[in-house]
Amino acid sequence: MVLDVRQSFTDESYEISVEEALDFSESVGDCFREPVSAVINVKNHAGMVVLTASVRFKYYYECDRCTVKSEKDFAYIFRHILVTSLSDESGDDYIEAPDYKLDTGSLLRDDILLELPSKLLCKEDCKGLCPKCGKNLNEGDCGCSTREIDPRLAALRALLSE
Repeated sequence: MVLDVRQSFTDESYEISVEEALDFSESVGDCFREPVSAVINVKNHAGMVVLTASVRFKYYYECDRCTVKSEKDFAYIFRHILVTSLSDESGDDYIEAPDYKLDTGSLLRDDILLELPSKLLCKEDCKGLCPKCGKNLNEGDCGCSTREIDPRLAALRALLSE
């Protein structure tokens, strides 16, 4: 959705509040099967235009340890200062709204993707997969020997067995 924020820059008492359902299923993939619920507020605070967005969504993923399909609810609040043009050195601190237009969909998509954890687990104490047989250790012990001999010391083991 492209939001017109012109009046926010010209009128200090003006405030925009929008509720939006963002569909990221095509641009991001199967992780966003349901729309992201977003409440966006743009307000002029003493000449500084601030965008605040509150988002809620359900994220579908495979556990990074055991590969079980899981889902998790997330909620984030993002805050950005809007400007009409940027100088070369201030690009990271502000969001540019050229011609007083702002694409809130792509802005929030980028915010969400940057905020998501880099490692997602099905549960905090996920045991993962057995490195030998591949069984999911959350479902029970696989019976594989957990005693590993360092391959560098295998020659010494052969001497001991003689």
